[in-house]
Amino acid sequence: MQTPPLGRVLVVDDDPTVAEVVAGYLDRAGYDVDRAADGPAALDRADAHGPDLVVLDLMLPGMDGLEVCRRLRARGPVPVIMLTARGDEDERILGLEVGADDYVTKPFSPRELVLRVESVLRRARAATAPKPTGPLRAAALTVDPAARRAVKAGVELALTAREFDLLVFFLRHPGRAFSREELMRQVWGWDFGDLSTVTVHVRRLRGKIEDDPAAPRLIQTVWGVGYRLDPDPDLDLGSGPHGDASRSDRAPDVPQPDRAPDVSRPDRAPDVSRPDRAPDVSQPDRAPDVSRPDGAPDVSQPDRAPEVPGPDRAPEAPRPDRAPADWTRPRA
Repeated sequence: MQTPPLGRVLVVDDDPTVAEVVAGYLDRAGYDVDRAADGPAALDRADAHGPDLVVLDLMLPGMDGLEVCRRLRARGPVPVIMLTARGDEDERILGLEVGADDYVTKPFSPRELVLRVESVLRRARAATAPKPTGPLRAAALTVDPAARRAVKAGVELALTAREFDLLVFFLRHPGRAFSREELMRQVWGWDFGDLSTVTVHVRRLRGKIEDDPAAPRLIQTVWGVGYRLDPDPDLDLGSGPHGDASRSDRAPDVPQPDRAPDVSRPDRAPDVSRPDRAPDVSQPDRAPDVSRPDGAPDVSQPDRAPEVPGPDRAPEAPRPDRAPADWTRPRA
């Protein structure tokens, strides 16, 4: 009895050697494989046979892989694994933005590609399986997993298939922190892979569901761990710079010095040891000094004692220039 194929895969690559190797490995793994060498042919094959997954080269003659991916996703939720010879992050992000579920950089291992095909198909089939759940809500978000529809404040969000799955996973596990490895295993279905894929998707998802993606309140970064969804942003569960449950503005704290008087601080209670709080008999400007009776001269201080009367106060003793000539000096 012949075993039914695991699924139908469309391989789109203008390099016949790459297309033949990939198709051969997928065929031996149990898949029914179709091939196309350019964008228009790929769209025609997809319309004719309805593949379960498309392995799509980014650099195609005429219509490039990004445009083919856009048109494929516009026709239905078919999973796409993109092949690219470019290792630049911007190219990977662009491919993910247009709806690719995964990417593989050339040169690649055909066996690894087969494993990725299995993982993407497993995840896609699990996402389409009916689950007994109603709409999921968090803050202004309402997500209906059955209808695959996400709404924020009455406006429907344009999420890719992977972004939607990631959001649903977070909403089904609110308040729990997940590492990027866990998210890759639970959402992507991979036991290995480039963890920057998770980072890119989280950043893109924040850009669509957060009021301020630069200061996210729903999907929090848990430093040293990964990410966590806080269903109620006003209830800051906190970890790291985005929130901390130990903050004094979240719960009453032990009284701080600026909340209750501290007798050890001179600006809170008088300190008898300070001269500005109580008189100090050692300071002459605070208490009378018996050595200085009020109104009496202090002979110990020349600047306070009376001087010998000057010419403007009392007649002075006769001076030689005002008195008669000295009788002891002979007259001229």
